[in-house]
Amino acid sequence: MKTIGVVAKELSINVETIKFYEKKGLIKQPRRPDSGYRTYDKTLVSRIRFILKAKTLGFTLNEISSLLSLSGNCKKVESIGLQKLDVIRTKIDDLKKLESVIASLTKTCHSNQDNTLCPIIDSLSNS
Repeated sequence: MKTIGVVAKELSINVETIKFYEKKGLIKQPRRPDSGYRTYDKTLVSRIRFILKAKTLGFTLNEISSLLSLSGNCKKVESIGLQKLDVIRTKIDDLKKLESVIASLTKTCHSNQDNTLCPIIDSLSNS
């Protein structure tokens, strides 16, 4: 059993982050014993760790909430994972397009002989 401060330090997060997860219903706030300090058991700490790992994979708090509620239903969890994969693939495609545009613009800038004019600025200024 650990206090909120100890858990936050162990997971390298702020105490406010844990309180936020409680407020959002992702974790239950432990009861306050007579000593006055709430303590978090291994199960709660594991749940917070799960939330943090899911966030690093790009899941939103709403998606994480769904994942947590579906822990016994692998098919529905798979569906959420596949939806997230589609979003990621779309972002990758968009980033590849951006990369191509920026590469092309910087190439024209590199070959520009007139230092007073900039093809990148001109391109961004024109509609």
